[in-house]
Amino acid sequence: MAMNALTGLSMVSLLSLGYMSWDWVKPDQMENEPFSDFKGKKPEFKPRQPPHIIFFLTDDQGFHDIGYHSSDIRTPTLDKLAAEGVKLENYYVQPICTPSRSQLITGRYQIHTGLQHSIIRPLQPNCLPLDMVTLPQKLREAGYATHMVGKWHLGFYKRACLPTRRGFDTFFGSLTGSVDYYTYDSCDGPGMCGYDLHEGEGVAWGRGGKYSTHLYTQRVRKILAAHDPHRPVFIFLSFQAVHTPLRPPKGYIYPYRGIGNVGRRKYSAMVSIVDEAVRNVTYALRKYGYYQNSVIVFSTDNGGQPFSGGSNWPLRGRKGTYWEGGVRGLGFVHSPLLRRRRRVSRALVHITDWYPTLVALAGGNVSRADGLDGYDVWPALSEGRESPRREILHNIDPLHVRANLGSWRDGFGIWDTAVQAAIRVGDWKLLTGDPGHGDWVPPQMLANFPGNWWNLERGAGPRNSVWLFNVTGDPYERHDLSRQRPDVVKELLARLAHHNRTAVAVRYPDADPRASPDLNGGAWGPWAGDEDEREREGNDFGGAPRRKNWSKSKNKKNIKKKKKCKICKLRSFFRKLNTRIMSNRI
Repeated sequence: MAMNALTGLSMVSLLSLGYMSWDWVKPDQMENEPFSDFKGKKPEFKPRQPPHIIFFLTDDQGFHDIGYHSSDIRTPTLDKLAAEGVKLENYYVQPICTPSRSQLITGRYQIHTGLQHSIIRPLQPNCLPLDMVTLPQKLREAGYATHMVGKWHLGFYKRACLPTRRGFDTFFGSLTGSVDYYTYDSCDGPGMCGYDLHEGEGVAWGRGGKYSTHLYTQRVRKILAAHDPHRPVFIFLSFQAVHTPLRPPKGYIYPYRGIGNVGRRKYSAMVSIVDEAVRNVTYALRKYGYYQNSVIVFSTDNGGQPFSGGSNWPLRGRKGTYWEGGVRGLGFVHSPLLRRRRRVSRALVHITDWYPTLVALAGGNVSRADGLDGYDVWPALSEGRESPRREILHNIDPLHVRANLGSWRDGFGIWDTAVQAAIRVGDWKLLTGDPGHGDWVPPQMLANFPGNWWNLERGAGPRNSVWLFNVTGDPYERHDLSRQRPDVVKELLARLAHHNRTAVAVRYPDADPRASPDLNGGAWGPWAGDEDEREREGNDFGGAPRRKNWSKSKNKKNIKKKKKCKICKLRSFFRKLNTRIMSNRI
C-alpha cells in the first residue's frame, strides 16, 4: 500500500507531495483506498434496468476553476472523469443560484415558474410552484429511490415546499442559500441569523463542527452502502461549495501556498475538496456495484465570483450577469453507457435539458403537455448527434432596474430595450437592458491588486442597451455587432417578444417577519401553514405578484404599531434589500 511508503515522513514532506497524488491522506479525507482506473467492462448500451443517476452540482464554481481549464487549480478526479466521458463545452446555466436550481428541477425557464427575479430569500413566503411536477417526482414514478444531499434554495416557507414534499425520499442539507461550513448558521441581514442543517423535515441539531463537503459526502456514501443496487437510485448531491464563506480546512490550503491572493488560495483548496468528494462517491459507486450501470453528471450552478476567489477567465462577466462568464457553465457526463466517450461536445445544452434527458433514460414519459422548455439531449451526449436545441432564453426580468439608455425605439418597436433580457439563437446572442458588469477579470494570483485593476476593461466602448455577439466565433464577447447586423437584432428581439407572451407573473413577495429564526426555535424552517395560503386572495402561485403585506388581517395590530414595532422595521429593511439584491453588488 502507498500508505506504508509514507510512514515516517514529516507532515511537511507529506504535504509537499501535493494533491496530485491519488493516495494522499489529508486530515479530513474520508476515503483512503486507491481509486481504481476507469477502464473496465465494455459499455452496456442497453442496460438491463434503468441506470443509477448521480448528479453533482457545485455552487459558484467559475468556468476557469477546474483542472482541464486551468493550470492553477488541481482537480485530478474531475479531470479524469471528464476525459473518460464527455466534456460539455457549449453548456449553459443561469447566473445565480435559485434560477439554475429551479430550471434543473422543473425543466422550465424562469419566465414559466414566476422566478424571473433574483433569488428566493429566507424571509420570503415563496418557493418552487407547487403545481409543477419535479424531476425527482418523475423519477420516483419510474421506480427510483430519490435522495437529496446539500443545498436546496428553492423556498421553505411551508412544509409543502420542502424537498421531501417535492419528490425526494430523503433530504439532508440546508434550505437557505448560504450557510457557515462548520456551524451551519445562515444570515439574511444584520441580526437575522439561524441554524440551517436539516434531516428530512426536521432540524438536525448537534451536527455542526464538520466541514459540510465532508459531511455531505459521508451521507451519500452511507446511502449507497445501504441501498440495493438492483433498484435504480437518483442522488442529487448539491454542494454548498465553493460558495462563500471561504473556510476550507487548513490542510487543504498548503498545496496552494504559492498563490499570493489569499481568497484565490482558499477558493482553490475548496475546489480540491470537491474533487476529493467526487472521488470518494465514485469509489463507492464501484465498491457497492452501481458503477457499470450509472450515469454521472457534473455541473456548476452559475459563473464564479472574482471578488471571492473564483474565475471565469477568459470569458466576460461574472456571477449575477448575463455575459458568458455568468451563464457558460462547467459540465461533463461520465458513464459506461455512453456510446462515444473520451471526447469534447460542442452540442448546445441548457440546464433545463437534464429533466427530459434523465427522465427518458429512466424509462419515464415526458410529453408536450408537461410544458417543458428542455430537450432530451442524450443522443447528442452519448452518440455525438446534433443537439435538438437551437435556442436558449437566458431570462427576461421585468423587475430588474431598467437601463437608462433603453427604449422601444431602440428596439425597433419590437421590444423595450430598457428591460433586462438575454437570448441565444444559433450562433447569435442578444442582450438588452443592464446585463451586469461586463469586465474581463484574470485569475487573482497576486496578493494585492492596484485600485484601478478592476476598471481596466470595464465600460470599454460606447454605452448602449443592445448588444449582439456571434458567441461561436467570439466566445469572449469582445465584438458587438448590433450596429452591423440590425437584421439579426430584429429577429432576436422578436424571439424575446414571443417568449414574453408566454411568461407568468413574477413572484417576489415582501419579507415576512414571522420567518425570523428567533420566532422559530433558533432555526430556519417552515413558518406558514395552509391557512395562510387561503388568506392570500391573489395567490402568488400563478396570480399577479403581491408587493404588499400578504396577510393584512392577521397582522393588523402590527401595522398600527409600525413606527414602534421592531419587526416592522426589519420588514422595511428587507423590502429595500430585495429591490437591490440583483444589482451588480451581488
